[in-house]
Order: sequence, then structure tokens, then C-alpha cells
Amino acid sequence: MKSDDKTQPKRQKPTKKKAVPLHPENMIDIPSGETALREIIAEQSAILQEKEQSILSKNDIIDQKTLVIDSLKDRVAALEEYLRLERARSYGRSSEKHPGQGHLFDEVELEGSQGEVEDTLEDKPCTSEPKKKTGNGGRKPLSPSIPREQVHIKLSDEAKEGAIDTFFSVVKEELDIVPAKVRVIEYLQEKAVFSTTDQDNNTKRKIINAPLPKHPLQGSIGSVGLLAYIIVAKYCDGLPLYRLENILQRYGGSITRTTMANWVIRLSAELQPLTNLMREHQLSHNYLQADETRIQVLKEPDKAITSDKYMWVTLGGPPNQPAILFDYDPSRSKAVPLRLMEGFSGYLQTDGYAGYDAACVAYNITHLGCMDHLRRKFTDAQKAQPKNATKGTLSKADIAVNKLKKLYAIEQSIKHLSPEEKHEARQKRSVPALEDFKCWVDKDAPKIPSDSLTGKAFGYAINQWPKLIRYCDDGNLHISNIRAENAIRPFVIGRKNWLFADTPKGARASATLYSLVETAKANGIEPYEYFRVMLARLAYAENVEDVEKLLPWNIDLK
Repeated sequence: MKSDDKTQPKRQKPTKKKAVPLHPENMIDIPSGETALREIIAEQSAILQEKEQSILSKNDIIDQKTLVIDSLKDRVAALEEYLRLERARSYGRSSEKHPGQGHLFDEVELEGSQGEVEDTLEDKPCTSEPKKKTGNGGRKPLSPSIPREQVHIKLSDEAKEGAIDTFFSVVKEELDIVPAKVRVIEYLQEKAVFSTTDQDNNTKRKIINAPLPKHPLQGSIGSVGLLAYIIVAKYCDGLPLYRLENILQRYGGSITRTTMANWVIRLSAELQPLTNLMREHQLSHNYLQADETRIQVLKEPDKAITSDKYMWVTLGGPPNQPAILFDYDPSRSKAVPLRLMEGFSGYLQTDGYAGYDAACVAYNITHLGCMDHLRRKFTDAQKAQPKNATKGTLSKADIAVNKLKKLYAIEQSIKHLSPEEKHEARQKRSVPALEDFKCWVDKDAPKIPSDSLTGKAFGYAINQWPKLIRYCDDGNLHISNIRAENAIRPFVIGRKNWLFADTPKGARASATLYSLVETAKANGIEPYEYFRVMLARLAYAENVEDVEKLLPWNIDLK
């Protein structure tokens, strides 16, 4: 059966390609013979391999240069991040407080976890709404512990003539201060003369002197009040000795800074029994917090002037009898914690410095971490973010800070509870939040450059995690090491004024006096009053029981 020509597609005639004329240079003379052809093929193959190797080597060079460029870009980005952080530290706010919760649950937009919000809202202790004001507001009344001096404003005799009675009522209070006043205390010693007769009836006279009051620094012309004033001015108010010299001279005194420095060093030796008892008091409790900071000591043997030396601080003891101790050491090695923690057992809370690990292993101490240090690292990463970052989205640092805010909000809501109730609340609320945070860190850590600020914060969280979550094990423990940092802060502020210590003796004397000043403050005692009373009684202390009565939590200031 013949097919219909109309339904069959028409066959196209193949187009003939035009022959391209070969250029003489591109023409290859192919000699006759198999051997000659093999030689030509081998020669051409070698040429092709050489070209391929050349291309590969160029690609390798390009790849290497690309890697170098990418590495340099990452390095520049990291340096720009550090530059933004330093600018924020120099010109931005230094407070770590976060007003309100802000974007407490905004990470859900990125994580896609609506259920987390529903679960967390039940435990949400506070919101971004402003707090209601309590009380009547206005100016606070003056403390009732301040001594009062009454000024009677009387009516004239003519005004109150015919009155059946008169009385006074308090209508106004003014805060007054009496500035420092230099005076000389003269001690007049009474002497009694007795007349006696010996066996030969010779008359002799005998003089008896009234006993002089004892002084902590025998032979010193500085009174106990002056010594207390110098200690509080330098170690509580941060005034250098050269300023104190000028102040005393302005009031009429003439005590040089060298004399005052010698008094401080001599007095520290007399106060050593007190600090020894405070150390025993610390080590007898089961919770210790520690920190360290730099100090410059000019005449430290075998150490350069510009090298770092360290002031260590430990805080411990019962909550109602805290003891704060400073200790100077030119080293930051593990030998210092081994010396300071000897005889201690319990919990030790520090930052991430590995020097404390040796003491924890040697004395079987449970090591706690500091959540403030972790939050601070993410906060630094926040500060270093570029200003032109995409609005409406959250960075990894933002998410981390928001997650950590939940933990601090829980601590704020349970701070009034007993230790047992705190432990129960942390197990119920803090532990799930910590587990959520750890899962998020493990998932996102590989996506972040390790040398960036955010990457370093993630690394700190991973490395310190067992120590960071340990505060949930006991209701007496704290989420951070902020108490030790607050204890060492007065030393840091004073260091900005007096800059350095001249000798190791001076540094150790400063450690002793800072210990007593800060411990007195921690126990709610005014430092000047404490030193005025304590120094006057120290000279009469003859045994350990007498010294124990002078500890800040034992002393009677009346």
C-alpha cells in the first residue's frame, strides 16, 4: 500500500559543507610508513601532555592564589571586627546590663521553633514593659545611722507670751560634713614622786609613771586616727600617697609620702595574723570564688619593669561572714592556685583560665565556670557587628545573647528563694534552657569561622560547658563569678591612680590592706571606723582569741 505523500514529511537534502582550505602552517606532513606515524603520534602526545600540565599548573597557581585571597579576606574581616569592638569599648557604653528583654524570642524567626516560645513564655519572669514604681518617689530620707545634731529654732518671748504650752518638731534635715582637720595630740604623763628611807636613814625619791597607751607602730608620730585615714584614703578611695601628702600639708601637717609608705608596710606585718585567720575562715567553707588582675611592680627581682605581675583575689566564707583576700605574686602559673587553695575542698568558681585546673585536680575541687564571661564574649561579638548589617534579622551573637538572657531572667526571679528552692527551680527551668542552648551551639558552631569573635565565643562555650552548667547542682552556687570581679574592681580603680607599686613589700602590704578594707565593706562596716577601732585594740592583742575578736564579723565598734 502506498503511503500518502501529503502525510509523509519531506526529506531535506543534506547540505554539502564547504571545504575549508588548510593553511600551510597547519598542515602536517605525514610521511609514509608505520614507524614514522608512530613517532609523529608520540611527539604530538608529548606536546599535548605538556600543554595539559601547563594548564594544570596554571590552575593550581590560580587555586593557591584564590586560597590566599580568601584567607586574606577572612583576616581583614577579623581585623575589622576587632577594630569595631575596640571602638565600641572606647566610645560605647561599658555596662553589661541589658535594659528590658528586647528581642528575647526573636531567634524563633530564624530557627523556626514556635513551640519554644510557647514553652518559654510560661517561665518568662519579666517583659519589656516598664516596671511599676514603688513607694511615693521623691528624695530618699537620710540614713538614721548618721549622727544627729539638733538645732533648736526658738520663738521670741513676745511671740510665745500667753501660750499654754510649747514644743519642738522636726521640720527639716540637712546633710552636713566636717572636713578633715589636722591636730596634734599631746600626751601628758602623770608622774608620782615617793620619798623613801633606806636602812641607813638616807632619804630617796622614787618616781612612778602612768603607763602610756600602746600603739600598733611604736615610735610613730602618726596617731591611730591618722593611720586609719591614710589606709581608707588610699585603699578605699584610691588616692595616691603623693596626693595625701599634699592634702595633709594643706591642712597644716608635714608627713612625706615616704613616711606614709613605711607606715603602711610596717602596719601590714602587724596585721598579718588577721589575714591568716581570714584565710582559715575562707578555706573552712565549701564555696570559693577567685580572680586575678595585673599589677606593675618596679623592683621585682629577676623581672623586667614592664613585665606582668599579678594580684590574686579569693572570696569565700559563709554568706553572712564573707572574707575577701588579696595576694600578690609575680607569677600567673598554676603554682599560685596550688598555694592558695591548699586545704580547701568544695566548689571553686573562676573564669576560663586553665591555671586553676591543677589545684582542682590536686585537691579534688569541683570547678565552676562563669556565665558572665560567656555572655561577655557574645556581647563583644555584637558590638563588633558592622553598622550596615541587615535590619530585621538576628546574628548568631544576637541569638546567643537572647538565649542567655533567659538564664539570667530565671536567676533574677528566684534570687529570694532558699538554696533548696533555687536548686529545684534551676532543675525545672534552667536545665532545659541550657540543653537548648547547647544543642544550638553544637549545630551552628561548624558554620562560623573559628577566628572570628563569634567563633571564639562558640569555642569558649564548648570548651567550658561542663563548668558553666555546674551552678545548677547546688542552690548555694552562683551563675557567674561577678562577686569576685566586684571585689577586685576597687583595686583596678585604685591602680589607675597610683599606677604601680615600687617594691614587692609594698605590693604585699597593699594586698593585706585591700583584704581588710574590702572584707569590712562586705560585712557592712564603714572602713574608717573599723580601722580606727581595730588598730587601737590590735596593740593589746596577746593571743589568737584577742585577734579573732578584731575580725570584721566579730568586732564590736562601740
